[in-house]
Amino acid sequence: MSNDKEIGPFRLDTPEEAIADLRRRIAATRWPTRELVTDRSQGVQLATVQELARYWTTEYDWRKCEARLNALPQFTTEIDGVEIHFIHVRSRHEDALPLIMTHGWPGSVIELLQTVGPLTDPTAHGGTPEDAFHLVLPSLPGYGFSGGPTELGWESGRIARAWAALMDRLGYTRYVAQGGDVGANVTDAMGRQGPEGLLGIHINLLSGAIALKDQLPTESEQERAALDALNTFTTDGFGYFLEQSTRPQTIGYSLLDSPVGLAAWMLDHDTDSYYKISRAFVDGEPVGNLTRDTIVDNITLYWLTGTGASAARWYWEFGRFRAAAAASGQAPPPVSVPVGFTTFPGELWAAPRSWVETVYPDLAYFNQVDKGGHFAAWEEPELFSTEVRAAFRSLQKS
Repeated sequence: MSNDKEIGPFRLDTPEEAIADLRRRIAATRWPTRELVTDRSQGVQLATVQELARYWTTEYDWRKCEARLNALPQFTTEIDGVEIHFIHVRSRHEDALPLIMTHGWPGSVIELLQTVGPLTDPTAHGGTPEDAFHLVLPSLPGYGFSGGPTELGWESGRIARAWAALMDRLGYTRYVAQGGDVGANVTDAMGRQGPEGLLGIHINLLSGAIALKDQLPTESEQERAALDALNTFTTDGFGYFLEQSTRPQTIGYSLLDSPVGLAAWMLDHDTDSYYKISRAFVDGEPVGNLTRDTIVDNITLYWLTGTGASAARWYWEFGRFRAAAAASGQAPPPVSVPVGFTTFPGELWAAPRSWVETVYPDLAYFNQVDKGGHFAAWEEPELFSTEVRAAFRSLQKS
């Protein structure tokens, strides 16, 4: 790790020309013909993307998002040769438990912003002072305002070590970690590394299920439904994953050149989220916090930072790390801290408790909630925050 421990303030000031160029590029889009099916089975539907593009160029205001970000304490620091951007909001409750939360793809810190209030100021959101967290929200290397790695090897384990270094640099000697999607993989790695000070982790995507698919219980109806969803993902919902884990540079040219191409690529993640996002644009009926503005905020962040390709490269690193681990024949080290898990019904595969216990035999907290999907913190921030509080409550005063 770098010996330079300087932490500097960060403020976003987007040049007006960058916004004007974005609008020009959207207006110059060459559109494909309409898909030949009535669902998303051929990909993101033309009507959805055209309405998004119309909104993006005629009603959307990036400056509102910029102001929202600048209203939060943002910083950068160099760790292991990469400039890491992070939001750091300390609770007014001094005894709050430090929490580092990691976003995923195609997300960013945007997907976590609505949790800042509930987690740092729980008394204003139905909680108690004992539920408070000091919150650290880093941008993954190559994502958003963080710098992109200039060398190979930035898989989840290396990111996990960087996060431990970040928490140490902030002076936190005891803390917890949370993550979904890519963030779940990073948080899992933190739990297996067991850095000094890490008290526990909470995850809301069972990424380990892919490697253990043949070992997972399938006796109950819920277990079989989860297996069907997992099989569907790895056969019919795997396009973005396969491309990014094998040829991230190839798709990167399109993601950096066409705003509409970037938007369509980011929307084509999972069926549940796609239809919710489509409803927000086509029908004007957002689900939870998946509103037109927050969706376009996230896409615009990728566009303005030019991180479509560098973000995709994590999947390439992940794929090679998994292949090397499988070839070694060695099981990963066990998680050395308590694990909490929440199953959201719209997740890629809604993991039953038996599956979670297969991956994490010493599961300390489990709950299955009745709404929310893959972008749980983004879509249902209050419910998500309630789950995070519940998962870590026993550790608050440990």
